Amino acid sequence: MSTATDQKTLTEITVWTRGVIIDKEARDVANALAAGAALEGKYVQSFDNYVDLPDRVNVPLRKYARISDHEIETKYVYENDHPDIVVVVEPTLVKGVNILRGMKKGYLIVNTNRSPEEILKFIPDKSLLKAIATVDADSISAGKKTIDLMSNEGGMDTTGMGAGIAAPLIGAAAKVAGIAKVDSLAKVVKDAAALKRGYDEVKVVNL
Repeated sequence: MSTATDQKTLTEITVWTRGVIIDKEARDVANALAAGAALEGKYVQSFDNYVDLPDRVNVPLRKYARISDHEIETKYVYENDHPDIVVVVEPTLVKGVNILRGMKKGYLIVNTNRSPEEILKFIPDKSLLKAIATVDADSISAGKKTIDLMSNEGGMDTTGMGAGIAAPLIGAAAKVAGIAKVDSLAKVVKDAAALKRGYDEVKVVNL
């Protein structure tokens, strides 16, 4: 849990992606995890990182979610300074990008067909991790990417939340970090079957 504030139950989630082509997938991960937790009575927040905008093709971007048992005091802070959970939608970002920036101790979930041990070789500071997990979200969802420019923050989502590769990642994050129950998430994700496969097929190495 985050120690960035006096809210001991606050969990900060940062989702890394690349602009435009898989922007919506990362937004779906953040939004769905927050929505599922909200169904369980949690206080939640999800938003883009405005520092990363404007959204450009293939440029590294971040999306955020926060989940807490109590009202979120940092709701007007627009970056997660100390993420407890990092989800990587596009696996090449683990090379050359400080995806764990600000983490004190937490979880890393990566969309890849490689093993956690292989991905761990690219992580400079392994001591920051409680666990690392990988899930082949592209394979589970048949590589389906939901590019929907109408789904930019504040816009109408015409394809549904979690219709593509986001769904298995959401399931994996739920299992690894216990953010929300898979049954709650299935109520907000369009592809519930892929969500449950991600939950069942994620590979985890505890550190």
